[in-house]
Amino acid sequence: MSDPIRLRILDRLASCKQCVCEIQESVAVAPNLLSYHLRVLRDAGLVETTRRGRWVDYEIASDAAGLITGALPSAVTAPQTA
Repeated sequence: MSDPIRLRILDRLASCKQCVCEIQESVAVAPNLLSYHLRVLRDAGLVETTRRGRWVDYEIASDAAGLITGALPSAVTAPQTA
């Protein structure tokens, strides 16, 4: 998630499942670079894919929020006490 392109992809997928061609419309990067970032997000467990004929749809994984929270340092996730 440390890359701005990956954050834009996740932001785009926050609204609904989309194929690569739809993501490409709003994330202006070369197709091979978009595929690379989608693979990184998929390998991290943050996005899931489903095949629809020759198309591959991407969506945010159901447990993505838990993965992100679990990756944060405990000082960031620990509740503040007065």
